[in-house]
Amino acid sequence: MTLVGNKTPEWKSNAYSNGKAVELSHEDYAGKWHLIYWYPFDFSGLCPTEIQNFEDLLGDFKAENVEILGASCDSVLTHKKWFEDGVTFSSPITHPVIADTNHSVTKSFGALKEELGVAYRAMVLIDPEGTIRAHSVSDLGVGRSPQEMLRLAQAFVSGQACPANWKKGQELA
Repeated sequence: MTLVGNKTPEWKSNAYSNGKAVELSHEDYAGKWHLIYWYPFDFSGLCPTEIQNFEDLLGDFKAENVEILGASCDSVLTHKKWFEDGVTFSSPITHPVIADTNHSVTKSFGALKEELGVAYRAMVLIDPEGTIRAHSVSDLGVGRSPQEMLRLAQAFVSGQACPANWKKGQELA
């Protein structure tokens, strides 16, 4: 079942953001493009590759006025311990990462692998009106390309019909 074309579910959660515990909700992103990506586990080998790549692309997303939020079902304390371990990440993680310990946010976006109580690798791109414009979900074992998610965000923000493999700066049909 797709979420594309639907309004974003209302949500509220604790999050780790730039070294601090904060509370975030859908209202904080009203009127803004934003992308939420989910990953399954803190302290895993595969998840940091995606998280670090999103962090490395923050400036590119910000240039498109797209806010980035990570999300998992781990706690703020677990996020803090992992993000600040000084080993796993090559630079500090500054974008907010939702700590969805009660699974409500993850479930409302269809990203919960219930039998394990963890998130699938999922992504939603939400426009300033609160409409979900892109949604993808994949199983746990294969990482995704944050660069491709940036390309999708750039295409949607452009407001144009964009062909496959289009990149920002190329002419549109």
